[in-house]
Amino acid sequence: MKKLSFILAPFAIIYGGIIALRNLLFDLKILPNIMPQIPSIGIGNLNVGGTGKSVLVDYLITYFKQKKNPLVISRGYKRKTRGVIIANDKSSALTIGDEPYQFFSKHKIDVIVCEKRKDGLNILMQKNLKPDVIIFDDLMQHRYVTPHCLVITTSFNQIFFDDHLLPLGRLREQASQVKRANIILVTKCPDVLSIKDQSKIKHKINPKNYQKVFFTKVLYGKNIINKKNKKSLTKLKLPFLLITGIANSDHLVSFLKNKSLSFEHLKYSNHYNFSLSDIKKIKQKKQSKIILTTEKDFGRLGPYFNSNELFYLPIEMVFFTKKKEDEFILFLEKNIRMV
Repeated sequence: MKKLSFILAPFAIIYGGIIALRNLLFDLKILPNIMPQIPSIGIGNLNVGGTGKSVLVDYLITYFKQKKNPLVISRGYKRKTRGVIIANDKSSALTIGDEPYQFFSKHKIDVIVCEKRKDGLNILMQKNLKPDVIIFDDLMQHRYVTPHCLVITTSFNQIFFDDHLLPLGRLREQASQVKRANIILVTKCPDVLSIKDQSKIKHKINPKNYQKVFFTKVLYGKNIINKKNKKSLTKLKLPFLLITGIANSDHLVSFLKNKSLSFEHLKYSNHYNFSLSDIKKIKQKKQSKIILTTEKDFGRLGPYFNSNELFYLPIEMVFFTKKKEDEFILFLEKNIRMV
């Protein structure tokens, strides 16, 4: 491990220098950025993948659509198309990306995918879309757009201050860039996390006066769901096939094992686009078993299986107390000037 670190360290230094220069050019306004006229929230992270961004976006959509008209702008990572696309009834996980498709199909809101978020803002104006709030998915490193409020997610098991720059570690940019965030959200925390332990983490993060730190955990549903029906998770006595194409499936696997459920796990890379040979392999493995997957993967696997055999396990982000959740929402809305 030490030898590998010695080899990778020079590459991390070079990469860090390039990223630092880029951020400096933005800070000095040499590289241009714009702030939307519409209240906006940017979701991002410093670490590569698996920090709970999509679960947070889903949470925000669920909250805002109760009384407002939210719109999501996303890159549409690993989609088979290019350019700016507004999601419609003909969209799929392949045409707009798995996460944008999940947001669109689940919440029936406007979703725009584009490589350049600025292009998404332009098409928003051209098509006369009128959202009350824009949610930018995965915006941290896309600095050509500055949101009114930037929320950084960092996983409890790999908080950014314990990490290193790529390729030595998993940081996309220097940990000091956390200064650009208004909110630091520590996600995927254990079910029990004492105030003392939270304080220790806050002390290490050392937030600025304009920043707040919040802690959340994930909550899995009691039922598995598909397009037509649902089944109780606890009644899954027969072995099933678990298929995941997410950045980190450890939390889900541990949850299912703690339920004493019997399953075989086929693990694929994040945002994996399943080929026909992959589907053939899955069907051979499946035989008469139920297939369980994540909500994100459900959009990609759905076209290949019928409703009696493919289910997903819902997941949501929850705060430790209602008081902290209210504090998060209030701080968020103040930053985007909605209160």
